[in-house]
Amino acid sequence: MNETAAIAQPDGETRAKRLKAATHSAHEALDSTIMAGKPFASRDRFGLFLKVQHAFHRDIDALYDNAVLEELLPDLQGRRRLGAVRQDLADLGLEPEAVDTAPTFAADNVDLPTALGWLYVAEGSNLGAAFLLKAAAQLGLSDGFGARHLAGAPEGRGLHWRTFTAALDAVELSPEEEARAIAGAEAAFNRVRGLVDRIFAPAAAVAG
Repeated sequence: MNETAAIAQPDGETRAKRLKAATHSAHEALDSTIMAGKPFASRDRFGLFLKVQHAFHRDIDALYDNAVLEELLPDLQGRRRLGAVRQDLADLGLEPEAVDTAPTFAADNVDLPTALGWLYVAEGSNLGAAFLLKAAAQLGLSDGFGARHLAGAPEGRGLHWRTFTAALDAVELSPEEEARAIAGAEAAFNRVRGLVDRIFAPAAAVAG
């Protein structure tokens, strides 16, 4: 990044909308994979979903301590959800899934465009979590027990998302950096899909 980097928006489309369009297939594939795992069929299934969430938020947790990102994105610390996922696991008497790889990011070594792509995915998942919270309620879970990480922001999910995307859209990126942001978002969607395959598959084999 440099001071002369330009926002590549020749058609007036926002970065958030371009990210949505560019990652549509990856997002759809992830949603299909998650729902195929039937995460709301039982508390045991939901526990597997929590383990996926923990592994993903562990991957990105260091981004919330990055000083540059903190200056660019509003209330970055308040958007962190790893602690809530850990509480959810503890509520259900579960331990995080063992992960044999280091987290994807370290706070002091972040490629900003790539990080923006991953955070776009993390924030988007929270925007769409309202129906997940309703489904979790059928299992006796709530934003105070077992499904804390699905809770909406005090100001409402919509405003929380719009505040984030306004800041995301305002970051100056060159065309090459724009491509890295898109690649980062695709990598995030694919990472979660891989975690779903890994964590849900053994349970499916036992059920079969």
